[in-house]
Amino acid sequence: MKIDKNQLLRFTTAGSVDDGKSTLIGRLLYDSKSIFEDQLDAVEKTSKRKGHEKVDLALFTDGLKDEREQGITIDVAYRYFTTPKRKFIIADTPGHIQYTRNMVTGASTANVALILIDARKGVIEQTKRHSYIASLLQISHVIVCINKMDLVDYKEEVFDDIVHQYEDLSSKMMIKDVRYIPISALEGDNVVHRSENMKWYQNAPLLHTLETLHISSDNNMIDARFPVQTVLRPQSEEHRDYRGYAGRIASGIFRIGDAVKVLPSGFTSTIKSMNIQDTQLKEAFSEMSVAITLEDDIDISRGDMLVKINNSPQVTQDITAMLCWFNEESARPRAKYVLRHTTNSQKAIIKEILYKVDVNAIKRVENDKELKMNDISKVKIRTTAPLMVDEYMQNRNTGSFILVDEATNETVAAGMIM
Repeated sequence: MKIDKNQLLRFTTAGSVDDGKSTLIGRLLYDSKSIFEDQLDAVEKTSKRKGHEKVDLALFTDGLKDEREQGITIDVAYRYFTTPKRKFIIADTPGHIQYTRNMVTGASTANVALILIDARKGVIEQTKRHSYIASLLQISHVIVCINKMDLVDYKEEVFDDIVHQYEDLSSKMMIKDVRYIPISALEGDNVVHRSENMKWYQNAPLLHTLETLHISSDNNMIDARFPVQTVLRPQSEEHRDYRGYAGRIASGIFRIGDAVKVLPSGFTSTIKSMNIQDTQLKEAFSEMSVAITLEDDIDISRGDMLVKINNSPQVTQDITAMLCWFNEESARPRAKYVLRHTTNSQKAIIKEILYKVDVNAIKRVENDKELKMNDISKVKIRTTAPLMVDEYMQNRNTGSFILVDEATNETVAAGMIM
């Protein structure tokens, strides 16, 4: 199977404190020669100053002063690197429970979740929490990196036991594709290069797995959704009568001649043309930013959505969603927030908190209805005007939203529509 070398793969890391997330990313960057010389010099000097015998690979990602001093990850650290086979964006997310919101932020756009497990400890509470969040966010691929194999003498039976533990855990969640790799991030075993210490492991090392992972089918190519971002009216001699609708295709495929419906109005028309700048297209698909013109002159504005006539999202003011609360202040009962969904913004209230989730025990908490920072809960929300939504399981782009505090303009929560 041929992989497009320009295809971008986003992955997030998750694991308990000191499981080696930042070290693993540092090893990936270091061994794949994706680090600039000045960065390497700076990290080498810092490592020597701290009395380390080797280069402290974790310093490549721990960008905040508090992170470097405490040796932990607090904020989401994004890193970009490329190999001859693929481009990557890494989101290094915190392991602490008090930074659950940061993990949700980093994982929200990921194709792959790397979940690190300490080979000496096996599956622990943090493993359950991070796996639940990966499942909740519908991350299609999970790679379980069983790290620190050098500290258990690279024993195959230790690896097999943890694989069985995780298989038991993942069977209770909605995770489509799980792979297991025994590694030592510190020593470099099975990260970029195959390990000579674990010849019993016959599959590919981590980087090769990431380079060859098939992610094209993860995008929803069935449900055509085009949220309109802006209306283009050039008013030039060349384009005197041009009226185009610009935006990014959230999912599906649009072709010239397709019969489409405008939501929420319900008016119908046919696609006349599609273009990216001066390039005319016959078809456009998910993640492409395009301008579309229609055969009919219809009143369309930002926040409207073009869909296929026989395949529409739900148009509703009442949504049920799983909500992760980001803000330090608890949710205010019946308070008004701005709900931002695709290109649409509407005022909204949280009508009801149905239950909260104990992400460590993976169980419902029915009697606690206060939404505090890092809480995940199932809620009912009502908006002042209709939204065009799909279930998050079906469509990550049209099934997700954020809540913004009107007064402070802070993002207070992220939601996944059910």
